[in-house]
Amino acid sequence: MPPPPRPRRPSAGTPTLSRPRAAGHGAGSGRTPAHALSHEEAQARLAAAAEALRVPLSPVQRDQLTRYLDLLLKWNRVYNLTAVRDPAEALTHHLLDSLAIVPSLRRRLPGRARLLDAGSGGGLPGVVLAIACLEWDVTCVDAVAKKATFIQQVAVELALPHLHGVHSRVESLPSANADLIVSRAFASLRDFTTCTAAHLAPGGTWVAMKGKEPLDEMRDLPPGVEVFHVEHLAVPGLEADRCLVWLRPAAQVHG
Repeated sequence: MPPPPRPRRPSAGTPTLSRPRAAGHGAGSGRTPAHALSHEEAQARLAAAAEALRVPLSPVQRDQLTRYLDLLLKWNRVYNLTAVRDPAEALTHHLLDSLAIVPSLRRRLPGRARLLDAGSGGGLPGVVLAIACLEWDVTCVDAVAKKATFIQQVAVELALPHLHGVHSRVESLPSANADLIVSRAFASLRDFTTCTAAHLAPGGTWVAMKGKEPLDEMRDLPPGVEVFHVEHLAVPGLEADRCLVWLRPAAQVHG
């Protein structure tokens, strides 16, 4: 995959994208204000969740995650990165939801690996994985330019050289040769595996983040793709069904 364009460091005079407007006669006018979440409270909730999930996070990593959440919500005032605007809800539904998959992925990829996050949006789960797992090279691909630009800026501001944001339709890119291709709320299993098949390295796997077990989607897989594991997850503070659907080319099983 060709290297993504190098993002510029933020400048007070010439920000990469325009700054969010204050609430009033503009963006966010008439909406109920989001519940405040202090840096200390976010750090405490992250630490407790990481302990429950058995995901080791250093103080630096916890700070990077809370800074990423802050950047996501700030940019979201102008650019439609996520429908979730409440900081406490975003912490649970975005950061912890993404963090919950780390133990499962690490069991599959215990060392250095190349990951592709297809249809990454505002960087979920790719940015969270890049922060929690420094040994992985993570490329987040999105067809919307402002979302890819945001991820590039996150990589600069949080000093994550192994995180890359790429603006493209994933099926239009040269092969990423990824050990793992992940998606969250991207597409059906059929569409996900079909449009990313060229990016899978030999022996590589797909993993799709889903809510309830998608039985209809699993029955509709294209020829040559098989589900080999479905793992149900518990996300701290989230009362909702979550599962990971693991897939691989059938040739890896029968070949």
